[in-house]
This record gives sequence, structure tokens and C-alpha cells, in this order.
Amino acid sequence: MIIQTFPSGPFVTNAYVVVSNGIAAIIDPAPESGDAITSFINEKNLKVDKILITHSHWDHIADGAALKKNYNTTVYAHKEDTGNLEKPGSDGLPLMFPFEPLIPDVLVDDGDTISIGESKFIVIHTPGHSPGSICYYCEKEGVLFTGDTLFQGAIGNLELPTSNPPLMWPSLEKIHNLPPQTKVYPGHGPSTTLAQETWIPQAKELFGY
Repeated sequence: MIIQTFPSGPFVTNAYVVVSNGIAAIIDPAPESGDAITSFINEKNLKVDKILITHSHWDHIADGAALKKNYNTTVYAHKEDTGNLEKPGSDGLPLMFPFEPLIPDVLVDDGDTISIGESKFIVIHTPGHSPGSICYYCEKEGVLFTGDTLFQGAIGNLELPTSNPPLMWPSLEKIHNLPPQTKVYPGHGPSTTLAQETWIPQAKELFGY
């Protein structure tokens, strides 16, 4: 498996391209990520199979519609965040610029399996930062894409209009129960491992909600 990171946009959001057996998936097509992602895909002569969304905040989806159209591909997202994908800004977050809505084609839920080439990813529903926040976990490769649920040493903002702090703690517990060697690819900042994030069981006390 190849994982290429594209930190992009005003909030330096991590967009990712995941490649398995020549098949690529784009995760969280952040603003200003599209050109770099397209160059990488063309250079490697990859087939784009799908776009995976961890959650619907605009800094994770703004280049999605153009990439979907360019590659005639399928968008996967959780049903609880579809409204904000179809009408960006309906979650109450002000948009820094206009962009096309990203219409999901497949609505996923906790426990669903998604294939990228020969790699299998499990959907883990982790509400808290947003109602439809999800993580994508590949047990065989030991990798986890967490969106804004978990960062290195921190969690996603819980003071946003559609955030729900009480839901974040069981979401983090789900993640904490995965193997400690799991490598974490977050929505912002550097990658980490679950073994490094020893604070997760005390998250509620640490972050004061």
C-alpha cells in the first residue's frame, strides 16, 4: 500500500491518496489539493476507484466535486453528514469561498467494508466532531484514517455548531481498542500511532468538556 499526503488549503488539511495494486482512492479532497492529487495520479498512471469522506466540513471536501467529475468516480460518506455535503455551510460553519456541493453516491455506516484494490477498510462511525464523522481502518496494513476525530496529541474541535462532546468519548474508545501499533493518518498535522497516544482514555478530563 502507498499513502501519499497532500497538506492543503487555509487550514492545512490532509488530503490523501491511498494506492493498492494500482487502484487509488482519494480521502478528504481538501481545498487546493486537486491539482497536486491529479498530478500524482497521472504520473503514477493510477485508476481512481472512489473518494472517501471522513466528515463534511468544508476544509475536507472543497475540491471533491471537481475530482469526482474528472475521474467519474464514486463518493462514500456517512449518512449523518450528507446534508452538509449537498448544501455546504448548512452545518453553520462559514465558508471562506464558494465551491460545488459534493453529492455522495454511497452512504456507509459503522462496520461496513470498503475495498481499495486488494485492501479492505472497515468503516468506524466516530461521531463527536460532526454527526457523521467516520474513520477508515485497514487491519492488514495497520493503518487508520481518522479525519478530525483524532490528531497527534489532540482531538477535533467540539465547539462547532453540530459537534456533540458526549459522543466523542465513546468514539475515541473505539479507536483506542484497536491494536497499539496502528498508524494514524489524521485530518491535520503529522501521522502518529495509537501507542503514542497514551492519553486517549483520559480525553474527557484532559479536554474539559
